[in-house]
Amino acid sequence: MGIQGLTGFVEERGAFFTELRVRDTKLVIDGSSLYHRLCFASAGDFRRGGDYGPFAAAVRDFFGSLRACRVAPFVVLDGGRGADDRKLPTLRGRAAERLRAAHGLSRGDGGCLVPLLTREAFVQALGRLGVPFVQCFAEADREIAGLANRWGCPVLSLDSDFCVFDLAAGYCPLTHFQWQSVCAGEGAQGCYVPARCFSAEKFCRHFSHLNKSLLPLFAVMNGNDYIDLAALEAFFSKVRLPRGCAAGKGGKHVRLQGLLNWLSQFAEPAEAVDNVLKYLKKHQREETKELLCTSMEDYTPSDVNLEDFFQTGKYECEAARKADLPRWVLDALAKGKLAPFISDALILRSTFLHVQVENMQRPSAHSTALPIRQVIYGLLLKVSQNAEAASPSKQTNEPPVVCEFDRLQKTLRKTFVQAASLPTDFCDDHFPLDKLMEVPTSCRQMLLLETLGVKMSLLESIPSHLQLPVAVTCYWICCSEPKVKLHQLKALLLMIVSGELHRITNDPDLTVLRAEDDSIAYNEFLKWKEKKLQNKDFDLDAAHSFCQWQCCLQMGLYLNQLLCTPLSEPDLSSRLYTGTLVHRLYQELKSTPSVENLFSFSPKMTRLYQVLLNTVES
Repeated sequence: MGIQGLTGFVEERGAFFTELRVRDTKLVIDGSSLYHRLCFASAGDFRRGGDYGPFAAAVRDFFGSLRACRVAPFVVLDGGRGADDRKLPTLRGRAAERLRAAHGLSRGDGGCLVPLLTREAFVQALGRLGVPFVQCFAEADREIAGLANRWGCPVLSLDSDFCVFDLAAGYCPLTHFQWQSVCAGEGAQGCYVPARCFSAEKFCRHFSHLNKSLLPLFAVMNGNDYIDLAALEAFFSKVRLPRGCAAGKGGKHVRLQGLLNWLSQFAEPAEAVDNVLKYLKKHQREETKELLCTSMEDYTPSDVNLEDFFQTGKYECEAARKADLPRWVLDALAKGKLAPFISDALILRSTFLHVQVENMQRPSAHSTALPIRQVIYGLLLKVSQNAEAASPSKQTNEPPVVCEFDRLQKTLRKTFVQAASLPTDFCDDHFPLDKLMEVPTSCRQMLLLETLGVKMSLLESIPSHLQLPVAVTCYWICCSEPKVKLHQLKALLLMIVSGELHRITNDPDLTVLRAEDDSIAYNEFLKWKEKKLQNKDFDLDAAHSFCQWQCCLQMGLYLNQLLCTPLSEPDLSSRLYTGTLVHRLYQELKSTPSVENLFSFSPKMTRLYQVLLNTVES
């Protein structure tokens, strides 16, 4: 994220920061940076597919600290890749890095990997906490800068691009935002979060009073998420950068400092660009100039008025208008009710499937959920089962195709996947995508359940907020390859029951009266968790199976959202999936089958477990 080498360089020299006491202010937060930071800080284990409960608790505590200091947070999330798809090479690079990290973790190496459903858990946690947030149409940086300047408040992020934006109240890196050490403060002013703010003025002063307007050119020439240095290598190989640092000598920061010192001799960007072009071959100059100038515009704050969105709920932006999407889809995207995956499939016909810690010798865990994705693509790109009969020409009845980036063993590959043909209800002229919410709920529910291979009558005994996870579990049992083992299934269901027990014994908002036996059962469960685990082995095949379940749940969630939630949305933040627990339960069930009676002190939980087991086994 951001400008190559800049974070490291700035961190090494504390002189570019000013101390800040954050209180009594609005704060614009880069959502992507925040959930990555909280995920890595709250996770004890990256191999077992994520513990979303502790992550959601960290999100709650973070915003609790802000509330205590009377800070009004506004979270801005990245959306899809945008119609121009300019970041595709960078995203492919990141996906390959993620794949390397997952492979390392699967072999027992260290490392970090964001669990598959972290973003969904974050969005749900924001909703539960009532924190205002928006999901931008594409990259969020310019809109974050625009909103912060409109309000004259700081930006909180981990993205070094914000060192370059001209921000009225500065950029606070999350690494220096001490939300876990709120200070009491003196007198009437009250408590505050100690933080540090990057000062572009101090930074520019350090480089011979460099003009701040040259920072975007520096960012673009040094290399960021949008531009590759290949075209400029001729410049770096010929120019004499100050401090006698030629290209490639003495590492990254030498070149970075040399470039900043070289730029400081110019009064404004146009003059500097002209001087850069002198070092290039004549036939390269025009194209490079255009590339540099367009890329510098990435650092002008956007004119999208997010303040309007936070006041009225309407998100307006030029790129979204040009994409010509149905109004309800745009609104749902902005409110985080549809994932960026949906807009990428719709606009680009291209999606990324994030790898997990799975068995790299087997097909990707995502292949289990392929039929669900094909239905999503069918709804977005509209293919009718009787299109072939109606279509006179051969070309138009070909189902639309979506390009998926996924792994093939240990390499990133793209595969072309056909959209599914849909039942006539969804494809005749009455119900194009823009009228999808007008399809009767019963029809939308039927399409969801048919895709998952389940009948509604089967789910009637299940609490409504667990119906989708149970339907997904039925699908997982039928479609997983290799087949799900009984101990894996029981471990998963016991984990879901433990999440329910945790919810009813810990949720302060719950109006249900707590039964004493639930509290006893919960305390017994906690005692069991405290016990030393006999077998700490990591079972890669079990991990692969649980990864497949998460892939199915993710696509089940997306399909349910696209169909305007005919089933209740399950709450990931209430411990619906806890990877360390499900792995432990699986190991213990193999050696101690009596673990199945873990919740025997609570008749209600015992009953729930039996109902879940009977439902999925039938």
